Amino acid sequence: MNILILGSGGREHALAWAVKQNPKCDRLIVAPGNAGIAGVAECAALNIMSPDAVVDFAQSQSIDFVIIGPEDPLAAGVADALRSAGILCFGPSAAAARLEASKSFTKEICDAANAPTAGYAHFTDLEAAKAYVKEQGAPIVIKADGLAAGKGVVVAMELQEALDALDDMLGGAFGAAGAEVVIEEFMEGEEASYFILSDGKTVLPIGTAQDHKRAYDGDKGPNTGGMGAYSPAPVLSDDIAAKAIKEIVQPTIDEMAKRGTPYQGVLYAGFMIKDGQPRLVEYNCRFGDPECQVLMIRLGAQALDLMLACAEERLADVSVNWADDHAITIVMASNGYPAAYEKGSVIRGLEALPEDSANMVFHAGTKAEGATITAVGGRVLSVTARGASLSEARDRAYAMVSDIDWPEGFNRSDIGWRAL
Repeated sequence: MNILILGSGGREHALAWAVKQNPKCDRLIVAPGNAGIAGVAECAALNIMSPDAVVDFAQSQSIDFVIIGPEDPLAAGVADALRSAGILCFGPSAAAARLEASKSFTKEICDAANAPTAGYAHFTDLEAAKAYVKEQGAPIVIKADGLAAGKGVVVAMELQEALDALDDMLGGAFGAAGAEVVIEEFMEGEEASYFILSDGKTVLPIGTAQDHKRAYDGDKGPNTGGMGAYSPAPVLSDDIAAKAIKEIVQPTIDEMAKRGTPYQGVLYAGFMIKDGQPRLVEYNCRFGDPECQVLMIRLGAQALDLMLACAEERLADVSVNWADDHAITIVMASNGYPAAYEKGSVIRGLEALPEDSANMVFHAGTKAEGATITAVGGRVLSVTARGASLSEARDRAYAMVSDIDWPEGFNRSDIGWRAL
């Protein structure tokens, strides 16, 4: 098969790495890709936000299967255009991707499906939103309704922080994404992510993970796109996972089908778990980054078979073969991230690191300049390892981190601490 993956981050490098291992993959193109992806696939310059451009490219390259990595092309209708052109595609339609693209839509679905989630209110008016927050008090959660690259959520522990977040969001800090806000009750408990494939009817869980959103050790500092993750997540026990599928995920999929917008692709469900009861925090309509890295290093070549079964609506006929192992990924980010950071610093030592089924450095914000790798993004590398235990995987990953010579970058030193 000729396969095209859309995206340029650590998630897409991990997807490409796993897909490339499957003998079904004859040719692999990633658009636009990055310096690390270029080691396992062809990279192509392509406007992945243009449905027409993606269809034209796929047809010109005789692509058999397209995997859409990020959320923005999904919301832009790229999957719809590919399916209309008769090209097999992994990723939900624009209508189904509203589960991520609109927080208020997700709440509406939860209400209809009777799925447990946080209490909420939806606002477009700043003064009305502020009045509601003052009435509710802190802690409270403020969310931009639309897509804000993982940064449109403020967990406000103080009232003023919540009011400031409303000023930012409804004042235009996130553009159209923040023109509406959802204000939620603060949920106590431990958060974990569950990744489920859906072909519109059947759901197939493919793994659990827990990421670390705060920038610094001890879960301190600002929220980020994710500073590390590990899989599996012990807090999502078999009983709790089964309850989450029965009470939240399957009712959501059923409700989407009932509305004529069946959900096909990966559904990333974030849960808050307290006293054995999961409640929905959010849905994402793509693999998480950095959670994808730990899932892919554990799944390996079967990831392609599972995504194909999903796209071909035959999930009921397949199963996941899990090894009894653990994986962890450590994100190395540019100094200053998630605020302003400098681009162009040189990363040394990567060529000496192992690249195998237990040790991989997935690239996110990198660029190759000759033989030199430079940092061009906020989150730059995902240093990923597998082991028989989480502590073994952690030791492997941090050993690789210590061998990377990049003074302009930083990382957390406590990834996996909850489970360990």
